[in-house]
Amino acid sequence: MSRRALRRLRGEQRGQEPLGPDALKFVLLDDDDAEEEGPKPGLGGRRPGGAGKEGVRVNNRFELINTEDLEDDLVVNGERSDCTLPDSVSSGNKGRAKHGNAETKQDGGATKAGSSEQSNASGKLRKKKKKQKNKKSCTGESSENGLEDIDRILERIEDSSGFSHPGPPPLSSRKHVLYVEHRHLNPDTELKRYFGARAVLGEQRPRQRQRVYPKCTWLTTPKSTWPRYSKPGLSMRLLESKKGLSFFAFDHNEEYQQAQHKFLVAVESMEPNNIVVLLQTSPYHVDSLLQLSDACRFQEDQEMARDLIERALYSMECAFHPLFSLTSGTCRLDYRRPENRSFYLTLYKQMSFLEKRGCPRTALEYCKLILSLEPDEDPLCMLLLIDHLALRARNYEYLIRLFQEWEAHRNLSQLPNFAFSVPLAYFLLSQQTDLPEHELSSARQQASLLIQQALTMFPGVLMPLLEYCSVRPDATVSNHRFFGPDAEISQPPALGQLVSLYLGRSHFLWKEPAIMSWLEENVHEVLQAVDAGDPAVEACENRRKVLYQRAPRNIHRHVILSEIKEAVAALPSDVTTQSVMGFDPLPPLDTIYSYVRPESRQQTPRLEPKMGSSHICVEPVGKMPKKHVPHWEVTVACFVERCAPTKG
Repeated sequence: MSRRALRRLRGEQRGQEPLGPDALKFVLLDDDDAEEEGPKPGLGGRRPGGAGKEGVRVNNRFELINTEDLEDDLVVNGERSDCTLPDSVSSGNKGRAKHGNAETKQDGGATKAGSSEQSNASGKLRKKKKKQKNKKSCTGESSENGLEDIDRILERIEDSSGFSHPGPPPLSSRKHVLYVEHRHLNPDTELKRYFGARAVLGEQRPRQRQRVYPKCTWLTTPKSTWPRYSKPGLSMRLLESKKGLSFFAFDHNEEYQQAQHKFLVAVESMEPNNIVVLLQTSPYHVDSLLQLSDACRFQEDQEMARDLIERALYSMECAFHPLFSLTSGTCRLDYRRPENRSFYLTLYKQMSFLEKRGCPRTALEYCKLILSLEPDEDPLCMLLLIDHLALRARNYEYLIRLFQEWEAHRNLSQLPNFAFSVPLAYFLLSQQTDLPEHELSSARQQASLLIQQALTMFPGVLMPLLEYCSVRPDATVSNHRFFGPDAEISQPPALGQLVSLYLGRSHFLWKEPAIMSWLEENVHEVLQAVDAGDPAVEACENRRKVLYQRAPRNIHRHVILSEIKEAVAALPSDVTTQSVMGFDPLPPLDTIYSYVRPESRQQTPRLEPKMGSSHICVEPVGKMPKKHVPHWEVTVACFVERCAPTKG
């Protein structure tokens, strides 16, 4: 606390006590106070009083405090232009002037002179502050007017160009639809929203201080339990750039090629332990991690299977080219190159694990990423899955936007999953309460229109869907020829495969009572149109016979990866009789090989563990009981057996 504040406090405490005749003789500043506070120049380097303060006497010591406070307020704040002394002080001065003694009368002239000088100084300060305030207000008004002018100019530019929102427009609608957000690639972001940050971060173990990883990654977080990362010989190169697209390819050096040859030998030996031995020397070999992950998953060790997939994903992300972007939507990877397929399959398996963990929003982002790598060919046929993930993530607007922008050139309505998922998205959007009434009614009308078109185009979906949902239809629907057993039997095998895939994956989305009542209303509307002889019914029947002759290879590949029993059972025999490997299911017939595998020897060599190796990766064998180890010999064959059609 300063001395001035202390004097103020003491003065207020002694203000009610009667003053003696000698108490009215005070100098403006004591010597100690003058040394402590020092000279305080006013504006322009002059003293506020305009003259020296030695010898100036006042008749009230409390008036000095208020005067000093007034000067400080004028200098510091500058906003109080009409500051005056309190009424109590002025009234006190009048009373004391009447009852003062002779000495105070002699000092009255000096007091009046001092007070007049102070009032003149305060008046000057008020004028200066008013001028400064006027200048500030003028400049503020001018700046505000300038901002308003800029806003008007921007609005004119937006009106003339047709853009309603500021910012650079997207390069193309395709980039906008397949745009990937980095923050949604991390499953912890979604888990924190569901369970809270404390529940998610509590499971994470602190990293060892000795572990230093080379870079920060977006797709996965390296764990302290992993072997120390060293470049396995995997890299990425830029092939070409044309029409705004950049084409990349993963590259294997000589060391990685040798590890790849050893891996193929281990797969042909039907001995998964050979893959474990290979991972001791090459702990970040991607195909070995993929195959061993399938082995752990078949043995119901989901934790280890997911950990191996994350390690493979980390290995490939560390090999990215500096120009390769996950979010731009303009980077392409040709699936015909075997080196690129590992990245596709690793992303797909990671997406499957995320969906099973209850992270559909993150899985949707991975699905968009896979689709953006080669959207025209779509080697893993992600269009059969993206609608399901969008509905599970309750991202109805994205599904509707994708359908509207891609329907013209991709004919998404010809796929049963889009034909039924899009009207379901419209209906669920109409059930939300935070939208205007006209938007809700428009979404409801659009949902009814699209579901009627879907039921007319794919009548064989209704009865299996009701059976999945444990709903018994009324006699009018079950006995009608349009939705009867003939509708399911007469559809082409390729269409039946797509229907089985959609129902096996998304049937539980239709189980809500509100959805079922809405579906029932539209089913009766379709039956009325059929009985009335609507020409659209016959046109849809002819279209089904022409379009769905045989499913392409990418759909078969997607069915195998999905492992949905109903869809796998509908695969043609020429697909089920092939040997299907988890690290490369149904490779393209026009594969582009960058290096040739050496001729295989007659006797398959058995890989021996490297003695003294620091990269020990035998966690799956160490964690599993010994009784499970013999079952590993049929791990690869187990995957092929799953793809075989079931009898009955």
